[in-house]
Amino acid sequence: MAEPAQLARFLGANPFFAGLGPDAIDAISRLCVSRTLQAGEVLFGKGEPADALYAVRRGQIRIATGTEGGRRLTLNLLGPGDVFGEVALLDGRPRTADAIAAERAELFVVRRRDLLDLLAQRPAVAIGIIELLCTRIRWMSERMEETVLMRVSERLARRLLALAEDYGADLTVSQEELAVFVGATRETVNRQLQVWKRMNLIELGRGRIRLVDPAGLAALATEGATE
Repeated sequence: MAEPAQLARFLGANPFFAGLGPDAIDAISRLCVSRTLQAGEVLFGKGEPADALYAVRRGQIRIATGTEGGRRLTLNLLGPGDVFGEVALLDGRPRTADAIAAERAELFVVRRRDLLDLLAQRPAVAIGIIELLCTRIRWMSERMEETVLMRVSERLARRLLALAEDYGADLTVSQEELAVFVGATRETVNRQLQVWKRMNLIELGRGRIRLVDPAGLAALATEGATE
C-alpha cells in the first residue's frame, strides 16, 4: 500500500474532495496504491478509458493535446499535491488529453473499481460526491462567465500567478501554451507580455517567463490592464 495519510492530506486540500469530510477522505485514501513514472513516460493517452484518479506525490505531470498541424500543446502542468482525474474517475468516459511525466514522478492512484465498491458500501459518501459534482458544475459556469467577461490581461495575469504558486517565479512555459490556457491567440499574449516587460513586472526569455513583481501582477489580475 502507498501512504494513505499523505494522500488524505492531498485530498483534504483539493476543492473537489474537501467537502466530503475527514472520514470519507480517509476511506478513499486507504484505497490508494503507488506508481512511479520515468521522465517522458505516458501515464494515459487521449481516448483511453478513465480508470483511476491520480495525485502527484513527487515530480511533474504535463497534460497535453495535439493540434491539427501535428504540434503538441500543454494544457496544464501538475506538481506535488495536485489531484487530477476526479470526474473521469466517476464517469469512466475516455480521457480528453494525454498525461506525460515531465520528469521522474511518483503518484498516488485510486482505481475506479475500488472507489465504486466503496460507494456501494457507503451511500453517504456517494451522496457527498454528487453534491461536489454539482458544485463543480457551478464552478465551471462561473469560469465560462469569467472567460466571456474578463479581459485577456486579467486572465493571463491570473494564470501566471497560479503557475508561480506551484512552480516558483521562474516559469518554463511557451507563449503558445499560455494562449491555450487563457483562450486567446499567441499574438495577443505576446503583446500583453511585452507591455508587462516594459512595466518591469516580468522578464522574458526563450520559453521562459520570470515574475519580477508578483504583487503588481496580482493587482492587474483584478483591476485589469491595457491589452
